Amino acid sequence: MHRGTGLAAQVVRKMASSGAEPQILVQYLVLRKDLSQAPFSWPAGALVAQACHAATAALQLHRDHPHTTAYLRELGRMRKVVLEAPDETTLKELAETLQQKNIDHMLWLEQPENIATCIALRPYPKEEVNQYLKKFRLFK
Repeated sequence: MHRGTGLAAQVVRKMASSGAEPQILVQYLVLRKDLSQAPFSWPAGALVAQACHAATAALQLHRDHPHTTAYLRELGRMRKVVLEAPDETTLKELAETLQQKNIDHMLWLEQPENIATCIALRPYPKEEVNQYLKKFRLFK
């Protein structure tokens, strides 16, 4: 048995037996807003691709974490929230903060330009990471 899956199942069983509601897991993404504006003017599809790359990479990197295995077990109930960072500097500062706070994430760098475009966290209970993301708005 996959070790992460077993632990996730134990957590869910324990919560169910205690009468507690299972935790709602959310995968947060923070995407650079300036890439959609001049002088970059990336099309919407290119921005969506950056978020997809980051999300997939974060899930793969943290595939053995119990939250990730629980998140992937219920494909029809996945929750993602896409927030916007105004520019590359802000995105990189967030990555540094997340690193310092031991928040699992992936900073996606578009190649071959080596441009930071998006951060994706592994799935987390919302209350564990909200404090680090509250200054970012929903992506529009």
